[in-house]
Amino acid sequence: MKIQNPALLFVSALATMVLYSCGGGEPKKITGSPDVIVHELSDADMLNPTNYSDAGAGYILKNIFQSLMEIDFKTLELTPLLAESRPHIEKTPEGGLRITYTIRPEAKWDNGQPITPQDVEFTLKVIKNPKVKNERIRPYYEFITDFVTYPEEPRKFTLVSNTVYILAEASSGDYSILPEYFYDPKGLMKSFTIKGLTLEQSKYANDPKLAEFADDFNSEKRGREKEFISGSGAYKLEEWATGQRIVLVKKENWWGSQIKNGGDYFVANAPKITYQTINDQTTALVALKAGNLDVMRSIKSKDFATLPESEKFTENFNAYTPVMLAYTYIGLNTRKPQLADKAVRQALAHLIDVDKQIKIIKYGQAQRVVGPIHPSKKSEYNSDIVAFDYNPEKAKQMLTDAGWKDTDGDGVLDKVVNGQKVQMNLEFTYNSGNDERKSTALLMQEDARKVGININVVAQDWSVYLENLKNHKFDVFFGAWVQAPVPNDHKQIFHSESYNDGSNYTGFGSAASDALIDSIRVELDESKRAAMNKRFQVMLHEESPYIFMYAPTERIAIHKRFTNAEPSMMRPGYWEAGFALVK
Repeated sequence: MKIQNPALLFVSALATMVLYSCGGGEPKKITGSPDVIVHELSDADMLNPTNYSDAGAGYILKNIFQSLMEIDFKTLELTPLLAESRPHIEKTPEGGLRITYTIRPEAKWDNGQPITPQDVEFTLKVIKNPKVKNERIRPYYEFITDFVTYPEEPRKFTLVSNTVYILAEASSGDYSILPEYFYDPKGLMKSFTIKGLTLEQSKYANDPKLAEFADDFNSEKRGREKEFISGSGAYKLEEWATGQRIVLVKKENWWGSQIKNGGDYFVANAPKITYQTINDQTTALVALKAGNLDVMRSIKSKDFATLPESEKFTENFNAYTPVMLAYTYIGLNTRKPQLADKAVRQALAHLIDVDKQIKIIKYGQAQRVVGPIHPSKKSEYNSDIVAFDYNPEKAKQMLTDAGWKDTDGDGVLDKVVNGQKVQMNLEFTYNSGNDERKSTALLMQEDARKVGININVVAQDWSVYLENLKNHKFDVFFGAWVQAPVPNDHKQIFHSESYNDGSNYTGFGSAASDALIDSIRVELDESKRAAMNKRFQVMLHEESPYIFMYAPTERIAIHKRFTNAEPSMMRPGYWEAGFALVK
């Protein structure tokens, strides 16, 4: 049995892709280095493949580490990487699943040793180690309860689940496989089992061996020093100059070079890839036009709209606009006194003119959304929800009805909460260098001021911004989530269990919402799951922990000296390792 992948829902959206470059005439001969320089707005938070939390790090890590499977760059279907093929999946009489893989015979680590099922088992034990700081991804692998190997077939193994799960096939192969010899030289994890770490969690909460392993694995060296990072991918870390660049170089004898017709992820043409950090988008665009960058994504909408007017740009670059599987939102800390009442959160939603922002800030390069389901998933997206309209008068009345009034005449609303007078002072944080998010914050600040809400807009360095979100040290923030063409599992972001060290930054969650999320995770009937997802979107709309904004269109520029540089809906929208010089 294979759990159906809804990727085909998105293929038709590829037709919206646009490319523009220079006009007619004889094409210019373009030469240059085969090395690729990619712009990044900020440093990666780390290069630890299970513990990282920002998307930029994930894009870099795909070149260093490999998983059993990946979503194909072009078809958006699951495709094998370390595995020989997609897994064989069968239901058990007890209502669970058995998911069986075989590892490619060519797959090897950098020391020449074969990649084995024991490495896969070790990786899953790392994910399930309660002391490892990977709470962000752990919910996706809870369903795996045991691991079976076959001595007579040393490359074969079976993942056992005591339940069904909508992401069973996708998640069973979607984690960076770690070399056990490299990450656990002391053998600290050998005595533990997947079954024990899954079904007897309390027993291991304070185990000294698990803690010792985690202390090393969580350490800074494992996330940024090249001597302590190793995977089976085509590239290795060569340099990390903080705030400047991360440099990867291609391995001389990479095992994947033997695989022919294996798809884009086995194509590694670039000898060196540099991820250049420039945390101001305007400065980065100047560097791009000057030829100091080869690739830039998420170009400011205003700049992207005017790029065809630049002869220097059109002479040297192609521009692409693939559909982006992502949505943006404004997150509200529901556990702050000022924001604990859903009526206040809904009032704030009425203070944001999303349609105007799409037109003016995004230059029409986005589609409004009402929830976490991408609009291209037509059977699951709840188009019956009426988005909050821009209505300051209604917002003001809702705040009054909720008990927020300016009792001292200072222009700021206040209310007695838990016996103390609280003023409606809020801080809106965003990652520095992102002018579009800054514009959104300033527009909200102005409209909020008119109804008695004081909003202080604060830009934060990316690492500080992320850390504050994880620790719930914020009032209001601008965020975005990148998605994949697989069924939506909401546990990581919206389940109350994900509040501590997960991605539920806002503190949303109730017994009812948790139960619905849990039910969605195990419902394999697509029509039933679609109905449940629509109910969940209604619940989110009512509670408003997020003010859902829009699903953007990506805006990418790639230098014309490269071929094999076609864009994709899969983020980041390109496969830079595969770029090759135009002949």
